Amino acid sequence: MMKRILWLAMAAIMLSGSCLIMQGCSVGMAMSGKKQPELGAVRVGATRGEIELQLGAPIEVREENGRRVDIYEYEIGNEPSAGRAIGHGVMDVLTLGIWEVVGTPVEGFQGEKKRLMLAYDENDVVTKVGSIAIPKKNNTVTENKKEDTLK
Repeated sequence: MMKRILWLAMAAIMLSGSCLIMQGCSVGMAMSGKKQPELGAVRVGATRGEIELQLGAPIEVREENGRRVDIYEYEIGNEPSAGRAIGHGVMDVLTLGIWEVVGTPVEGFQGEKKRLMLAYDENDVVTKVGSIAIPKKNNTVTENKKEDTLK
């Protein structure tokens, strides 16, 4: 009888510990999203510094027709959310951690990546703004280079 009680206590401790460890995935992902950039600042006439303040450094720099063209990637719809994190945490507790099987993939699919192509003049002022498609995984950016040009 004592062995059974000891075994049940150990099982409960291990289950509680594993729930606490597993709880962090979807909760952490919900809290660690990226703030959406202010796309109103991305306009013809803006400086490269203003653009990079909102979008960060370009993922690619090209030269087309003697002018600099930068490609920027940003994400929308994945801002940090305390509400989503609390929801995941509650579901983790109520389901003893099983919610992570659902919650982690849900958080993994939050947000949508987009790309912008901006052309600059010799003074690093935006002259053209265009959006481009994100290449499929089996393509590289250089394979799509002919399709993605500013004219």
